[in-house]
Amino acid sequence: MEKYVVKNGKKLKYGYTTGTCATAATKAAIKMLITNNRYEVVKVMTPKGWELILDVEDIQIGEDFVKCAIRKDSGDDPDITNGILIYSKVKFSNENKIFGGKGVGFVTKDGLPIEKGNFAINPVPLKMINNVLKEFDKFKFSVEIIIPKGKELAKKTFNPKLGIVGGISVLGTSGIVEPMSNTALKDSIAIELNQMKNKIGDSIIFTPGNYGRDYLLENNVNDDYIIKISNYVGFMLDKAIEMNVKNILLVGHIGKLIKIAGGNFNTHSRVTDSRMEILTAYAALEGVKKKTLKNIFSSITTDLAINYLLPEIDRNNFFNKIAEVIKNKTEKYTYDQLNVEVLIFSNKHGVLGKSKQYDILLEEFYE
Repeated sequence: MEKYVVKNGKKLKYGYTTGTCATAATKAAIKMLITNNRYEVVKVMTPKGWELILDVEDIQIGEDFVKCAIRKDSGDDPDITNGILIYSKVKFSNENKIFGGKGVGFVTKDGLPIEKGNFAINPVPLKMINNVLKEFDKFKFSVEIIIPKGKELAKKTFNPKLGIVGGISVLGTSGIVEPMSNTALKDSIAIELNQMKNKIGDSIIFTPGNYGRDYLLENNVNDDYIIKISNYVGFMLDKAIEMNVKNILLVGHIGKLIKIAGGNFNTHSRVTDSRMEILTAYAALEGVKKKTLKNIFSSITTDLAINYLLPEIDRNNFFNKIAEVIKNKTEKYTYDQLNVEVLIFSNKHGVLGKSKQYDILLEEFYE
């Protein structure tokens, strides 16, 4: 598919989803099953309204089935499924049925777009495949979607934590992958929040990544209460309000959370790389010497900056203040619809500071 978009001055290629691959493979297999002819290409319409012409690979024609594959093309979107083969194995049947085979995940928890006890073929791809079946409504078919590398790839996704076992999901809402899209990641962590809210109630722990999660696990906090929110602080606060969460424990490395003290609610370095500017500003308010401020400002890591800072400050007082600032910024962002308590730490220096009510809220998770 040769369609492009320009972002940040770069020409980026669109791709197509696993759902589009499964649909195209199904259509090609049905045509070959009915006509007993080989088709090297297949046309498929996506929900976005783009018609794609895709190459059909690894065609296998048996006595009572046809199996073939479409190769996933993620374009310029960073996607672990790029280049894998998505197969459809089609047989004549007494009724239409669509199910997952090897490498397609199986749903074992509530809260997903697919009900528990079904294969992880999302609603839009399922509708796309059903629309193909309607094109050939003189016949009924058994359609098995197979992703040979799915089980291996699933280990690199959110699927195990979401309760999807045995493989990856067949995904896509538009049928098209927009390059550099973060939608799938945001959708996954929003689903995880919904599942957790339904399971444990109104108090949830947010942490940007593995550093925070590892710290919490080392301090005997149950992993079932922890969501890694990546850089999407504002997005996840909005989702927490939407899902009627009441309390958030926000735990993270100073390098991430200091950005929130400056009012930044997407902490990706490409969106905001203001760690040193914010830390320098708060250090200046504490009366830190000009030379030290310059050293902080020019540091390449927050751990290094803290080395310069510690000799001139009351450590607990300084970082507790910053934790309170982060708490106030997040609560202001949510128009006081959430109670947020904060802990900030450094890999080198350990716990740096926490908001006043942090320990009280933390006790809920131990209980």
